[in-house]
Parts: sequence; C-alpha cells; structure tokens
Amino acid sequence: MANEYATLDLFKTYLGISDATRDDLLNQALASGSRSIDRACGQRFYLDASATARIYNPTRRIYSDESGDMLLVEPIGSLAGLVVEIGSGSSWSAVTDYETYPDNALANGVPVTGLLRTSSLWTWGNGSRMRVRVTARWGWPEIPEAIETATLIQASRFFKRKDSPEGVLGSAEWGAVRLSRRDPDVWNLIEPFVLPGF
Repeated sequence: MANEYATLDLFKTYLGISDATRDDLLNQALASGSRSIDRACGQRFYLDASATARIYNPTRRIYSDESGDMLLVEPIGSLAGLVVEIGSGSSWSAVTDYETYPDNALANGVPVTGLLRTSSLWTWGNGSRMRVRVTARWGWPEIPEAIETATLIQASRFFKRKDSPEGVLGSAEWGAVRLSRRDPDVWNLIEPFVLPGF
C-alpha cells in the first residue's frame, strides 16, 4: 500500500492492537480510508515523489484584480522541479515572472494553489489557443493533522465493518444500532479541506 494518511503502527496503537495477524486487513482499511477522504474532499494530500507536467487552459482558471493575473492550479507541494511554460503543441516558452500564492504557503504547511503574474498576463490577446504547462510535484507538502485523525477514524470504521455487514452494530447494553452513512467527526475534520463543487 502507498500514500496512506496514517501509518500502520499508529493505526494499531489507535485500535489497541499489538499483534501482526490482522496487518493485511488493517492496511486495506487504511488505504480505503485515505482514498475515501480524497474522494470526499476532491483532492489528495500526499506529495508526488517526482515532478510531472500538467497542461491548463487558462480560460476559466484566471482571477484578475489590481495585483495581477492569478492562474489557479491544483495543489503544488514543493517548488523543487517547478517549471512554468506558455505555449501549445510542441512550442513552449518558459515563464519566470510569476509569484506563488498564497504567500509563504509551503512554510505554513499548505500547498501553492495559484501562480500570480503582476507585470504581464497569462493569456494572449490575439485569440490563439495558448495553454500553460506546469511541471511540479503535486499534492500537499505534509499531511494535515486533521486528515491523519480523520483517516484513523474512517479506517477504524472500515476495519470494524466486518463485524456489521448489514450496517448494524449490536451490544448487550445498547441493543442494535444502525451505523450512519457519514461519521460526523470525520466530516467535521475534513470539511475545511473540501474543494467547492465536491
């Protein structure tokens, strides 16, 4: 498994498990919990190991104000290997006159989500089909604590679900209780990270 938001050791401590007999099931629950948080938030929180290129049509990704033209991009978690180019097809020109946004993002443990040009525009005025190619390490610089905690809770639900295949838990003290579709604590933790539209 890869790119889980909590380690197996932490998850076993969280559940009070010390043996290794259920490690496969625990790893599966961690992976499922992590990916379910990705889907709910509309983004992922792990950082790519190496930089890859993505091409953007700037038409609906630009926010303009008095400070300049802001190109909104997917989360960038590291400036190592960051290359920004304008062009199309096989013709690309490097762009260096941009600032990353928000200010001090990586130092604050959050990703860069915008590239601001203060002295020029991201688009050309001649109507050509210009694109912006960004090569970067995509994702978050570090996994937020709230996402790690939400993963532990969600993975715990998935792991224990084997004991409630019909979505009903029972105990001598409380009787039968139907599990809710969405854990309110998980939702409370991830809600600030949910992108608009998801």
